[in-house]
Amino acid sequence: MEYRELKKSEISKELFASFVRRQEVNAVLTRIDGQWREISRPFMDDWSPSDYDFLVKCLINTIETGGAVFGAFDGKNLIGFASLENRPRGSRNQYLQLSNLHVSAEYRGRGIGRLLFRAACRRAAELRAERLYISAHSAEETQAFYRALNCTEAEELMPDLFELEPCDCHLEFRLSPGRA
Repeated sequence: MEYRELKKSEISKELFASFVRRQEVNAVLTRIDGQWREISRPFMDDWSPSDYDFLVKCLINTIETGGAVFGAFDGKNLIGFASLENRPRGSRNQYLQLSNLHVSAEYRGRGIGRLLFRAACRRAAELRAERLYISAHSAEETQAFYRALNCTEAEELMPDLFELEPCDCHLEFRLSPGRA
């Protein structure tokens, strides 16, 4: 396996040719009366060809605006990626957004996501962020992943991100040496 930062010239729809986004969701976490509750809500989450087109545009924009995209490869096949935006957010500009973190379906559970998360944390710290802001899928497995990394409920909500994904769990990760 190889982990590295991607160049703008590498970002294309072809990069995702063997990537499997599919996620079978059985239960989600949602906030009810101020408490996080697990609710049975089975569905299949996947990306369409137009979703991949939009993703490519977003990742290129991330790089063009000073952010970073990290990839995990098995041979020439992309098996995971993470993207970090370089737009400070929050009341004190303390956040940078982790805008993507995905691992191809057949590679999940092998620590790939954790390594990509660490790469994003290192870059965020280099950019002098205090915290990562994460708008994370509400699937129980996704939430368990972020909780295992010590992510907590975001102290500040970003209204624009909440409006885009109101069912997501908005989390943060405090950056400090040796923590990622």
